[in-house]
Amino acid sequence: MRILVVQESDWLDRGPHQSHHLMERLSERGHDIRVIDFEISWRMKKTPGLAQERKVFEGYHKATQDGGVTVIRPAFIRLPILDYASLVLTHHREIRRQIGEFKPDVVVGFGILNAAIAIRLARKHELPFVYYIIDELHRLVPQRVFRGLARLIESYALRKSGIVISINEALKDYSILMGTSPDRAQVVRAGIDLLRYGPDAKGREIREKYRIGNEEVVLFFMGWLYEFSGLREVASILLARKDDYAMFRIMIVGRGELWNELTRMAHDQTGLERIILIDWQPYEDMPKYLASSDICLLPARKTEIMMNIVPIKMYEYMASGKPVIATALPGLKKEFGADNGVNYVDEPREVMEKAAELVRNGLIESEGRRSRAFVQGMDWKTTTDSFEGILRAITGIAAAQRKD
Repeated sequence: MRILVVQESDWLDRGPHQSHHLMERLSERGHDIRVIDFEISWRMKKTPGLAQERKVFEGYHKATQDGGVTVIRPAFIRLPILDYASLVLTHHREIRRQIGEFKPDVVVGFGILNAAIAIRLARKHELPFVYYIIDELHRLVPQRVFRGLARLIESYALRKSGIVISINEALKDYSILMGTSPDRAQVVRAGIDLLRYGPDAKGREIREKYRIGNEEVVLFFMGWLYEFSGLREVASILLARKDDYAMFRIMIVGRGELWNELTRMAHDQTGLERIILIDWQPYEDMPKYLASSDICLLPARKTEIMMNIVPIKMYEYMASGKPVIATALPGLKKEFGADNGVNYVDEPREVMEKAAELVRNGLIESEGRRSRAFVQGMDWKTTTDSFEGILRAITGIAAAQRKD
């Protein structure tokens, strides 16, 4: 199959997310993949110049060793608001160009604006469109004033898509609430590389590198450091009550809005060696960092953005055989339930006490075994098989309809 993917996030700098894993594995199976993306973090990079020219990246991969996709980044204007306004024009032109040149068998959308554009063009050319949602997308729009409009566009895309795939049951319910017909709503959960992430990963070198003692307990977080991630609160409690939590250290691997603030906290006299901040690392090295930890964290505040999502990092945490402490978000509780290695707290400020409770009761190893057992059947091959099957079915239906 020739698969055209559209999204409004940065395929190169963000992730790997579900989209990277699936598309690169489909590429390994012989499918031809092209991705149209958007450099959403341009403000943080401070690249000179007002105009970003069109760029093409051939054979790009970050989740697999062999699967490569072609990433196409249309031109846009590097000014607030005008970045998205120019996106509408340049992405429309690029999608139309790819339909003509690449001749995709199916279009897969992960965004809002360019998904709506792609749906209209796909319908015009009698191409099936699959919408894959891993977030309540309109809530991620940084300018609050535009979220209402984004919600209307997202609802339109959900109603008009041939198939809507959600990463979990809570988002499936959300998609139906937003207008998806129940008979077009399906779930394809996140997969996990059970060989890459597992109890056999070597974490000793990481603990030695950062001089972590055998008796110390490492709390671990990886990913984008959103303002609402809860890491500020967890770190503040650790530093404010350093005598109560003397055995604990926090290791954070990633980047994002909280980076500078967490750096200041880590370099403060009270934070010396208690907070370990590490910039983005190669994906293939992440199992070592996970293996070096004792308890993994998802302490996000209960914001609207987080209510129904299940970040892929949760599965990677659990596949590593680690207990997880997470905020009791509806999507997480619906996905993982109770007694499966995920320990819930009501707010981020409760994380340290929950971690101390796990240590005090000797539950780290047993909770870690429960985590691993829960994800045991969620390998990427099974997930990719499911997704590939949906694409083959919808392209087959579309081809039959064109013949009629």
